[in-house]
Amino acid sequence: MNNIKQNFSIKDLENLCGVKAHTIRIWEKRYNLLSPDRTQTNIRTYSLRNLQKLLNVTYLVNSGYKISRVSKLNNEEIDEYVRRIVSDNSTKNQAINSLKISMLNYDLQLFMDTFEQLSEKRTFRQIFTDVFIPLLTEIGLLWQTNTISPSHEHFITNLIKQKLLVNIEKLQYVNPTKTDRAFILYLPENEIHELGLLYINHEILLKGYKAIYLGPSIPLESLPNLLSFHENTVFVSYFTVRPEKDKIEEYVNQFNEIVCAKRLSEFWMLGKQTMNLSNDSASNHRYFSSIGDLITEL
Repeated sequence: MNNIKQNFSIKDLENLCGVKAHTIRIWEKRYNLLSPDRTQTNIRTYSLRNLQKLLNVTYLVNSGYKISRVSKLNNEEIDEYVRRIVSDNSTKNQAINSLKISMLNYDLQLFMDTFEQLSEKRTFRQIFTDVFIPLLTEIGLLWQTNTISPSHEHFITNLIKQKLLVNIEKLQYVNPTKTDRAFILYLPENEIHELGLLYINHEILLKGYKAIYLGPSIPLESLPNLLSFHENTVFVSYFTVRPEKDKIEEYVNQFNEIVCAKRLSEFWMLGKQTMNLSNDSASNHRYFSSIGDLITEL
């Protein structure tokens, strides 16, 4: 499962590049753009290099280059054209495509160049909401359909995490300006998907509140002592895969029994697992359908 995927179907290429399979076949026949292998049953299979080339070609075509011109370039020239455009432009769709190329090539420099160009015209909040979130959503779908490997996903998400941590650190040097409440952010046991929670931490600090970020896989039993942190404490958690759907109801009830035994605190929750909660919730429980909804509440 952790091996880098080396062969792709034409449907994989369509999903990754946004180019219809019919168009890919035309480009192959008319311009000899790709050189797929064929199975014994005559089904096209494409190498990782084929995929990378098609992503680059799509990027150039979407940037205004004609396919007839692009098809005459060799692979090195195509790569150079892409880098040149990335250095001159930083629109949303171009940036997302550039970051996908970075992911598939494990190209750190391309990621850094793209982020740098975005930073010249956008705040970090804009970059995260306009570029990173759509990219991560697409990557999640590609991973679920086995179009990309876990190593691709981990490469790009760890780079995004690094950028989050750098921007969070900048805000931590600023003294809080709002003292009416404070936030404790954590993920439940065996939950490791923390990008969403990290970004919420960034937004809480940006709004001027105090925050303690505990990170992944925190047992409920370790949380009650944090109530002394502030007289009005809000706990925030993000349920992506844990608790499991048949255990999440029990989990939120245990939160009140263990954490709020002596003092009731608000409990804010996000993530797809919250869809498995009933509407009959405790008065201190809040469910948010998106990060944007939670930010609006701050």
